[in-house]
Amino acid sequence: MNEGVKTIQKYLKNLPGQPGVYRMLDDAGNVLYVGKAKSLKNRVASYTNLRGLNYRISRMVTATRSMEFVTTHTEVEALLLEANLIKRFKPPYNILLRDDKSFPYILIDTTHPWPQVKKHRGAKKRDGHYFGPFASVSAVNESLHILQKAFLLRTCSDNVFNNRSRPCLLYQIKRCSAPCVDRISKPEYDNLVRSAHDFLSGKSQSIKKDITRLMEDASAELNFEKAAIYRDRLRALAAVQQRQGVDAGNIEDADIITIFQAGGQSCIQVFFFRAGQNWGNRAYFPRHDKKQGSDEVLEAFLSQFYDNKPAPRFVLTNCRIKQKKLLEEALSINAGHTVKISFPQRGPKFQLLAFAEKNARDTLERKLAETSSHQKVLSLLAEIFDMDAPPDRIEVYDNSHISGTDALGGMIVVGPEGFDKGAYRLFNIKDDKTAPGDDFAMMREMLHRRFSRLLKEDPDRKTENWPDLLIIDGGKGQLSATLAILADLGLEDMNVVAIAKGPDRNAGREDFYLPKKPPFKLPANDPVLYFLQRARDEAHRFAIGSHRARRNKKMTSSQLDSVPGIGASRKKALLMHFGSAKAVENAALEDLRSVKGISQQLAQTIYDFFHETD
Repeated sequence: MNEGVKTIQKYLKNLPGQPGVYRMLDDAGNVLYVGKAKSLKNRVASYTNLRGLNYRISRMVTATRSMEFVTTHTEVEALLLEANLIKRFKPPYNILLRDDKSFPYILIDTTHPWPQVKKHRGAKKRDGHYFGPFASVSAVNESLHILQKAFLLRTCSDNVFNNRSRPCLLYQIKRCSAPCVDRISKPEYDNLVRSAHDFLSGKSQSIKKDITRLMEDASAELNFEKAAIYRDRLRALAAVQQRQGVDAGNIEDADIITIFQAGGQSCIQVFFFRAGQNWGNRAYFPRHDKKQGSDEVLEAFLSQFYDNKPAPRFVLTNCRIKQKKLLEEALSINAGHTVKISFPQRGPKFQLLAFAEKNARDTLERKLAETSSHQKVLSLLAEIFDMDAPPDRIEVYDNSHISGTDALGGMIVVGPEGFDKGAYRLFNIKDDKTAPGDDFAMMREMLHRRFSRLLKEDPDRKTENWPDLLIIDGGKGQLSATLAILADLGLEDMNVVAIAKGPDRNAGREDFYLPKKPPFKLPANDPVLYFLQRARDEAHRFAIGSHRARRNKKMTSSQLDSVPGIGASRKKALLMHFGSAKAVENAALEDLRSVKGISQQLAQTIYDFFHETD
């Protein structure tokens, strides 16, 4: 600790008293902690007062060997930078939002004369109207299903739309108005697009009134078939209110965020309300120290959660935020509009918070129960495989290929809380000495690359990246190959087990191979056997799924992808003109110049690419 304090004191002499962000690093240069400060000098100086530090911070100071600083103009800028750096470096002493995937949206794409409604995820580069975020793809699919039934908008791609000669099945089941074959006029379709836009913007009641009036008019004219279509559209819209699960009241645009703590862990539930509708919810389990309270965890969560997405105008929470004004200002800058964080204690908004908090509590209780069961299985596994303690990190290896082609290996990781998908890794089998289809050589190459790199990055085995147990898909041969590689690298103390599929590849009759021990089986109803089967199957799924994706991509690629200056649009123009990549390859220079969008210089580049010249 004294060495850590001396390191911090060394930087204090030249630190300014202005806002900024600081990073604490260990002797290997790894980031231990990222913090922000209104005054860097005062904040960093607090780490030198040993009596005022709790145990967690004391450990951090003890490991600190260097620091880095970035000054900012304001404390708000420091807060925004801090959230960005935490997500980038994932420091072990920070509260960390572990699952931060982007959210899906619904897009009414207006780049085509007949707008398309579809799912969208990622950057908002296309022209159109975006609605979201939705908590999950299933929530988007549910809303798209209702939009199809209520507004009959097309969901097909532009390519499919432009090449239709008759209506598709969606028209037959009354989920599309078939604009592709002119079964609806352009003004009528534009009205449907406007209605869908209004509905997603929260004007569902006015839409219902309009459709009800049209249904009554059609019925009065004795056009019962048309009236039935309007009736079905009304039923689809009514289904929106039925599936809400919770009454949004007068809330139009808000996120309901609640936290519940138990057993040293936290569950944060986020409910998305947009246009007066519940667009789903998602649970998060941020990583933090057991002694950190709800307010501290929730404050860190909010800054990281909204770092890469705009906040709505209102954020309702079930606990007070200490730096509320600072966080509101930071979120407002990110979102481009005013954001208010509130802590309701009565009324409809409080009822919404109570509902969300109950969901957080129930979700955390289920997770704790699953974790407890998982820990018991790990303890039993340690006994069966003669390990000193239950493993914190298990790595499972498998490889995939077809007759040796497109070969790759996959590694999955199982931790105390289950599968750690963020730690999964793929290995391209690229050694020329590895014969096609040689599973032993593939396994040797994969393990050698994995552990030689790990030795280079962490020779003292201090980090959590070292596995406590290796599981290999295979029998005695795979085990021997693995042990030989580990011995070459000086890692003979590694726990290794190989799992061979049973007779006729029957699950439940697997043989387990350990070094210097005869193979054995586990009882069919043993929970450890079920756990190991799941781990092996997950490794197989990951390896073969990645292999299929790579093979499919290879099958759909062409030589045109390698021609300089040829992007998607020019590639399409060439294929539409010549019919195939082979025809492009054999085309004359004059023919290439005649293609729309291909200049004389580019035509020469394409010709030279396929024809060797002096």
